[in-house]
Amino acid sequence: MVVLHSVLDFIDCNTIVNLSSPSYYYQGYCLQTGELLRLPRTTFIEEIARGLMNYLATDELDASEGKMYGVLLVESPTGEQQVIKAFSGWLNGQSVVEGWVPPIPGREAVALTEAQTLAALDTIKQELITLQQLPERRQYEILSGEFEQQLQVMSDRQRDCRFQRQEKRQLLCQTLTGEVLTLALAQLDEASRRDGIERRQLKRQRDAVLQPLQQLIAAADARIKELKQQRKTLSRQLQAQMHAAYSLMNFFGQSLTLQQLMPDGLPTGTGDCSAPKLLHYAATHHLKPLAMAEFWWGKSSGDKIQGEFYGACAERCQPLMGFLLSGIRPNPPAFPAWEGGVLSPSPRRGVWGEVIIYQDEWLIAVNKPAGLLSVPGRYRDTQDSVVSRLRNLLADGMNLVAVHRLDQETSGILLIARDRNIHRHLSQQFQQRQVHKVYEAILAGAVTKNQGVIELPLWGDPQNRPYQQVNWQRGKPSVTQFQVIAKADEYTRVEFIPLTGRTHQLRVHAAVGLGMVILGDRLYGCCAETSRLHLHARELSFYHPQLGETIHLQTKTPF
Repeated sequence: MVVLHSVLDFIDCNTIVNLSSPSYYYQGYCLQTGELLRLPRTTFIEEIARGLMNYLATDELDASEGKMYGVLLVESPTGEQQVIKAFSGWLNGQSVVEGWVPPIPGREAVALTEAQTLAALDTIKQELITLQQLPERRQYEILSGEFEQQLQVMSDRQRDCRFQRQEKRQLLCQTLTGEVLTLALAQLDEASRRDGIERRQLKRQRDAVLQPLQQLIAAADARIKELKQQRKTLSRQLQAQMHAAYSLMNFFGQSLTLQQLMPDGLPTGTGDCSAPKLLHYAATHHLKPLAMAEFWWGKSSGDKIQGEFYGACAERCQPLMGFLLSGIRPNPPAFPAWEGGVLSPSPRRGVWGEVIIYQDEWLIAVNKPAGLLSVPGRYRDTQDSVVSRLRNLLADGMNLVAVHRLDQETSGILLIARDRNIHRHLSQQFQQRQVHKVYEAILAGAVTKNQGVIELPLWGDPQNRPYQQVNWQRGKPSVTQFQVIAKADEYTRVEFIPLTGRTHQLRVHAAVGLGMVILGDRLYGCCAETSRLHLHARELSFYHPQLGETIHLQTKTPF
């Protein structure tokens, strides 16, 4: 049965994907190490999910059936990115459907019991429908309404008569005395008694008609309660048998039954949701999960709306996430550096210190650490930066102006002018692309092409800053040369030479152009737990306007 699908089965090759940060994480704590494991729902996987929605909209599904569907972007052992899809429960009365991830193993072990139980549950369902649609319920409702209307008419009439008798009593007391008055008042009291008798007779008539119907309805309600309890007991018994038979596998290759994973009790349907199906299938077929999304499709139910994305359900799926995600390496191994044609460990540098790698009376070059802003921001909590620290450190600090910027998460060479004239000259060189820049990065994946040029236009949505996206209509031309330096396990060390200087250019060109995010780049979809963004501005060459010579600066990559 074909289960793995090409990404192009769901999205067009010309689709523009806004590479914003993940909108949700499937997460849980590893049962062995206790560390938090996370799998993102990215904008890319959401676009794939929308492609599945388009398919479901044209497929002949049971219109009354609403359920959760899921898609999982995986990386095969050969490095190819593919998609698997799953549905919760059954689809059109089937648990195994061509092209979809099959149920978690264990169902076949209780197939006969399941069939017998489902038949009994269907019998209960039909009897419940019959009892809930009992004709006497409607009959009682109609007759009860009619009697209430009669009582209301009678009450209105008797109220008017009562007021009239009160007025007449007052008049008689003013005009009559003695036995004549007593006789007249007695006649009015008799009229009141007759009204009471009439009202009681109508109520007795109502009770005589409605009580038999009430008894039938009460008996039906008691039977409904009994049947619901039977249904609940049968469902629990079946679920217990299935949970004892269901066996889930994680990415360590460990298998546990649902009963072992949730010994304190399992809600109905545990193990049949799309997310556990997808992760179990990926683990058993040696597929590396990259991103996952679940959505509701079909008739709305409760708070579930067709076409909306939802996270792991709190009762059935979330308790399984820690086990299911275990074995997905949250951190890469120590990545080797390439020196003299051999692989050797790369020493790590400390955080900010006196890291001025070049200075003269006109300019300063700093090896900026990751995590520090290049220039101070607009707000109080973003004032700490390379420039602000140098301003406090140097006597002429207030004249310092950054010629260019590096992202806060990026480390490497940052050039700072010590006067406005030098700043203007150097800025022109950057604008005219006369400055040679070399970056080094580690990509979270195996790049198949060893070198080349990436040309993808970038556009930043003003409503979604600072995220950049590839946009062929609005984007600005952006060009990057790349060269693979080394490969280790599932990571690739790459050298980037940006020929243009767009915001997040290397990060987006890596994610979209090479199909591999820079390690630690959570903004564009990397879910690995790392201490930093693995991007470093390693080299910088420019013409010194005062010295009249080319200055070449180089630093050692700190990862």
